Amino acid sequence: MVLKDKVAVITGAASGIGKEIAFEYARQGAKVVIADLALDAASATAAEIVAAGGTAMGVAMNVIDEAQVDKGIADTVAAYGGVDILISNAGIQIISPIVELSLDNWKKLLAIHLDGAFLTTRACMRAMIAKGHGGTIIYMGSVHSHEASPLKAPYVAAKHGLLGLAKVVAKEGAKDNIRANVICPGFVRTPLVDKQIPEQAKTLGISEADVIKNVMLKETVDGQFTTIQDVAQLALFLASFGSNALTGQSITVSHGWHMQ
Repeated sequence: MVLKDKVAVITGAASGIGKEIAFEYARQGAKVVIADLALDAASATAAEIVAAGGTAMGVAMNVIDEAQVDKGIADTVAAYGGVDILISNAGIQIISPIVELSLDNWKKLLAIHLDGAFLTTRACMRAMIAKGHGGTIIYMGSVHSHEASPLKAPYVAAKHGLLGLAKVVAKEGAKDNIRANVICPGFVRTPLVDKQIPEQAKTLGISEADVIKNVMLKETVDGQFTTIQDVAQLALFLASFGSNALTGQSITVSHGWHMQ
């Protein structure tokens, strides 16, 4: 149980990648805080973890609401005594050519990915520094932190931005033993990706099967989706790594799409 008694806050953890990381962390002994937009969904996921023998609580957290983020972290500190790990995972996707993209949608996506990462980072860093035991911040980037794809201008811009934020956190946090890294998955078959398949098929004028084979998985070595388990195992490795030797880095888990 390599995370025994560590306190982990995971945003967007009521489903998909975040939920899988939450369960893996709980299996490894962490006290998990499920932070999600809807309290009912967050509490339901926390209840599943508790039923499986783990320790968890749910908090309502709109990651672009400063007061709600700060309250969620304060509630975490009150319940569990501090924060050791932040997984900044909450995100959305908007498919649109640049020439048809509204400014509102551009701002909406960047706010959730970047403002949300900043607000949760700031609150958790404050808690980590106050406790004095260091900590780990992990951002959910993407292959699109390094590569570009058509129809995803705000998403690609936001995911690139997370690399810069992680590097600054790594430098500023080092004196307090706070590490920051970015996980960069390829396409993971989550509801977020399933929603994109018909959207891209319609926009590109191709079949859904062609979107999967010739758009999403074209650059992989084996034509396979990355799994939520793949990402959770990498999140476990980064959270349990014991020194500042591994900080300010991005690690791609994508079946070979984008090789560094």
